[in-house]
Amino acid sequence: MSHLLSALKTLPVARMHGRLKRMSGLVLEATGCRLATGERCLVEGENNLQVEAEVVGFNGDRHFLMPLTNPTGLRPGDRVKPLSDECDIPVGDGLLGRVIDGLGNPLDRGPAINGEKHIRLHADPINPMNRQPISTPLDVGVRSINGLLTVGKGQRMGLFAGSGVGKSVLMGMMTRNTAADITIVGLIGERGREVKEFIEQTLCNGGLERALVIAAPADSSPVMRLRAAQLCHRIAEHFRDEGKDVLLLMDSLTRYAQAQREIALSVGEPPTSKGYPPSVFALIPKLVERAGNGAEGSGSITAFYTVLTEGDDLQDPVVDAARSVLDGHIVLNRELADSGHYPAIDITTSISRTLPQITTEQHQQGIQQFRTMYARYQQLKELVSIGAYQKGADLQMDQAMEFHPQLQGYLQQGMFEQVDSNSSIQQLSSIFNGEAVQQEAVVQNSTATQS
Repeated sequence: MSHLLSALKTLPVARMHGRLKRMSGLVLEATGCRLATGERCLVEGENNLQVEAEVVGFNGDRHFLMPLTNPTGLRPGDRVKPLSDECDIPVGDGLLGRVIDGLGNPLDRGPAINGEKHIRLHADPINPMNRQPISTPLDVGVRSINGLLTVGKGQRMGLFAGSGVGKSVLMGMMTRNTAADITIVGLIGERGREVKEFIEQTLCNGGLERALVIAAPADSSPVMRLRAAQLCHRIAEHFRDEGKDVLLLMDSLTRYAQAQREIALSVGEPPTSKGYPPSVFALIPKLVERAGNGAEGSGSITAFYTVLTEGDDLQDPVVDAARSVLDGHIVLNRELADSGHYPAIDITTSISRTLPQITTEQHQQGIQQFRTMYARYQQLKELVSIGAYQKGADLQMDQAMEFHPQLQGYLQQGMFEQVDSNSSIQQLSSIFNGEAVQQEAVVQNSTATQS
């Protein structure tokens, strides 16, 4: 009886609830209840209508709510009831192979997810002094990335691309071919039809077996899109804390920023650069800093964020903000995509900032030689195409022309072709008939074995 009596003491004497007073656009205004920002509540209408909402701001005694689902059917005076606790998210190996929404509910018509544990959506950030440095490369199964833009475990990369240049295909290749233990794919704010297409066409041939897909399409509420992006990172953090290497692919960071823009403008925050309010540029680093390496003994989260370059504009404010907080970026070029060059990675404008820490000097020399020749050819290719260049005028250009077919072949890869790190480095070496770079494959293989 003692534990029952102690439980009675924690029960509230009365439950406070408020009333819905106003709806403007997607923002609901409620009064008469005590709510904190970020807290969830339930708006109860007639005919058993229930709309879940989240507090996004307040003004005096008025609370601004943003619904997570369709608010059709609400009326003035409807009851607003706080939800007692933040929702628990089931996590565990039962999530692998599933498709869920931003609340953790199944979207694949499968059974309810029974996780081994339950976690909360929000977690304390890691002390930066406790993070392990990036020291080991991660094999993503894409030759041009493994060989020329080597990514380390715990690195955060941006995938800058316009629409229709192959970013979804590249994400699918990495999901199927990566050496990471688990892959988490976040489809945030994209077209609804792309969710099923990505799973059935891009992730086919076993791509979903070690993956979890979290989807919040464009017709979802902005709060749901924000929660889906946060859920991607929270589940990734759980698996990282269990000692696993996680590959996190989020498409896209731009839609995440646009969702926050919708919320911020609705509650009266002033717009600044290109209509984005200041809170957008404060949230982006908070989100991406959740990825990376954990403390000693834990695993890693290697993250790729797609960033939409509207009109192929690399000076967009979201692009600038992402470039400043990420550990490198991969640019997909529309001209390459239009010419049938896939993946359409523009190697001259792409960079991995941690590459010197995870590769040997011999490998870096091979990369520099490749970049030099490729860039030289790009500078004078128009002269070559019209026959204005005479062989012998520039020794470096002559070498670039000689090696260009091999450089092009190295950068291209079939959608279902897998090239591991060792093969990528060996093929890079074979282009120039060098022996020094070949040793890198052995070094990386031994490093991965030791780790």
